[in-house]
Amino acid sequence: MMLNILRHGTPSDLPALLIVHGLFGSARNWGAIAKRLSDSREVVSVDMRNHGESPWAEAHGYEDLAADLAELVRAEGGRLDVLGHSMGGKAAMMLALQQPELVNRLLVADIAPVAYAHSQTHLIDAMRKLPLSQISTRAQADAALAQDVAEASVRAFLLQSLDLRADPVRWRLNLDVLEREMDRITGWPDVSGQYHGPALFLSGAASDYVQPEHRPIIKALFPNAKFAKLPDAGHWLHAEAPRPFEATARMWFD
Repeated sequence: MMLNILRHGTPSDLPALLIVHGLFGSARNWGAIAKRLSDSREVVSVDMRNHGESPWAEAHGYEDLAADLAELVRAEGGRLDVLGHSMGGKAAMMLALQQPELVNRLLVADIAPVAYAHSQTHLIDAMRKLPLSQISTRAQADAALAQDVAEASVRAFLLQSLDLRADPVRWRLNLDVLEREMDRITGWPDVSGQYHGPALFLSGAASDYVQPEHRPIIKALFPNAKFAKLPDAGHWLHAEAPRPFEATARMWFD
């Protein structure tokens, strides 16, 4: 499956950087960071399957997502630096474990290769409840979504995937498949293999996604893993602390 991409910058002596978004995200969410990082290299941001402008599919497991990324990396020349957040971080990890020759350096943002108990189906329910036929502005959509989603930052993030220009208005998300596959998205499959390349696991200090007990699990799969935290940032560390996140990514990949 050929995924939709946004391209920034021009090829240089450095490997191109592939940015892989999280659940309900898109390449556009990463536009500002991608543009700034593209001053020294080419940066390719991707819409994962069932997100953004990429094709929809019935399966949404990490084997599927990694296969999509592998096809993209090969089309881009065969070996890229890879940055993935949350769901995208798990997809990037799976790519590195299954096809390590395609990944030059890896940055995993605020996720571990483990199954999580939390589900995001409540956000799918909230998006489904939006009366799309009665909405023509983002302010109307935000007000309607506020009945079920209290956090303004979460609403703003979700509404980036609402296509107000479409007729009829639509979500750029395959909500049915994402709901059905939620256990696979929050889970983590049994996987063998190791990635011996450089891997940085960057967490938000205020996030609970990467726990101390996860470190041995990470080290077993990524023997050369390093760990770092961004202070005063939670799970959405790239949005909450964009400049420190960018500086860390630049230091790691350059």
